[in-house]
Amino acid sequence: MAHSALLVMDVQRDIVDIADDGSGYVPRLRRAIDGARAADIPVIYVVIQLRPGHPEVSPRNRVLGAAAGAGLFVEGDPGTEIHPQIAPRRGDVVVTKRRGSAFSGSDLDMVLRARGIDSLVLAGIATGGVVLYTLCQAGDLDFDLTVLTDACLDTDPEVHRMLTEKLFPRWADVVTVDDWLNAVVPR
Repeated sequence: MAHSALLVMDVQRDIVDIADDGSGYVPRLRRAIDGARAADIPVIYVVIQLRPGHPEVSPRNRVLGAAAGAGLFVEGDPGTEIHPQIAPRRGDVVVTKRRGSAFSGSDLDMVLRARGIDSLVLAGIATGGVVLYTLCQAGDLDFDLTVLTDACLDTDPEVHRMLTEKLFPRWADVVTVDDWLNAVVPR
């Protein structure tokens, strides 16, 4: 039987402020988190944080270079905090990454392996960023994968649609929060 964890990725104040389209994203993600807890599925938060001065950002990295240039994701800034409506509870693991994938520049793989987790449920912002990068790397690491399509968000709805309808189903089960909750939460 698979040992699963819900990864809640990059749902930080500044990112939510940029990406949230008023569609009820944060409350929907909250339902997924509450459902995971009800099913005794660990919730692992992943945040992106860069050191002051951004010594880990190469000028060749377009995405992180743009974020660094805009002053985003700096350790200690209030905007890097996890959104308060989905904040971690005591005992939840928070992993800090330095790149697009939840695995890059973090100890996520070690945390998962230490807990015997072999199945990941992915949620976060942005679908074309952390979700895509993490899905690719997790697939290469032989994790069983599920993507919660409506617990992922992208500033470009067409990118979100194309990824969740065309690409992600090749590598993962792609389901809604409600469908996932109906499958995992005890009744």
